[in-house]
Amino acid sequence: MAYDLSGMLVIGISSRALFDLEHENAIYDTEGVTAYSDYQRQHENDPLEPGTAFPLVKALLRLNTLIPDRRLVEVVVISRNSPDTGLRAFNAIEAHKLDISRAAFTGGEPIVHYLEAFKIDLFLSRDKSDVQAAIDGGVAAAQLYTAPTNYVAPENQIRIAFDGDAVLFSRESEQIYAEKGLEAFVRHEQRHRNKAMKEGPLAKLLFALAEIQKQFTPETCPVRIAIVTARNSPAHKRVIHTLRTWNVTVDEAFFLGGLPKADVLHAFGAHMFFDDQEGHVELASAVVPSGRVPYEGGALGVRNVRKSPKASPAAVADSDASLETSKH
Repeated sequence: MAYDLSGMLVIGISSRALFDLEHENAIYDTEGVTAYSDYQRQHENDPLEPGTAFPLVKALLRLNTLIPDRRLVEVVVISRNSPDTGLRAFNAIEAHKLDISRAAFTGGEPIVHYLEAFKIDLFLSRDKSDVQAAIDGGVAAAQLYTAPTNYVAPENQIRIAFDGDAVLFSRESEQIYAEKGLEAFVRHEQRHRNKAMKEGPLAKLLFALAEIQKQFTPETCPVRIAIVTARNSPAHKRVIHTLRTWNVTVDEAFFLGGLPKADVLHAFGAHMFFDDQEGHVELASAVVPSGRVPYEGGALGVRNVRKSPKASPAAVADSDASLETSKH
């Protein structure tokens, strides 16, 4: 009988998002594919340290141990590595005792074609172009930044934080702010406070997490969700109404009115924070694992016209493009 992924949260992840492969990435960038491949083979039994998404993946996989005979999460490694050089990633998965058994190694070919084949709900990568291709193809995705130094993940709980506009919700309201300013934005949100916003690129991830929460009692639920948004009163009302319309209850919400998000995210202890603005993600990534959700066209959104602050070098660096073993 074929394995059925329906009813599960399916996470696709690149090798470099799961493990720290910065040294290997530098070899690829400076010496090329052959040197990189030789290095991976020579060191395929050497341990790999956790990457940005490792704490989140480990916590999500732990959910599969909480309900007898019920698997809630599946994680699939999706990489541009060849099967040969990809062996090191699976050796590291085994060494870290991660319950991951499925992978796609495309040998340098684009990975976007395989996301739908594996029923991916969320794709995490360090590669900007792969993430954008996923978004353009209608798959929720985030480009991960370098993990913060000395980050300690919460134990026995999964904590995920979302920005609101252009991540959970459509860019309609944010675009009004970008084009017409704060006063026009506030007037628009007041007029539409009882009208639910349309879904943004990670809305379906929120729905999937909410379904997982329903498998537990409020007292025992291991998944905790927060919204951390620059909105404040009275624009917060539309957020609450939208969540009610979606039949989703978040555990915590922070309406910051322009205050920095990093301190709140640090206090919340997020396993992952998702935002669409480079500047916000850059600051947040100093305290918690963070990913940028590009909103620049494609099936999940319209073009982002607002200019973002300069991105960090880590944010712009390619990821599994550095793991390619061919350039077909």
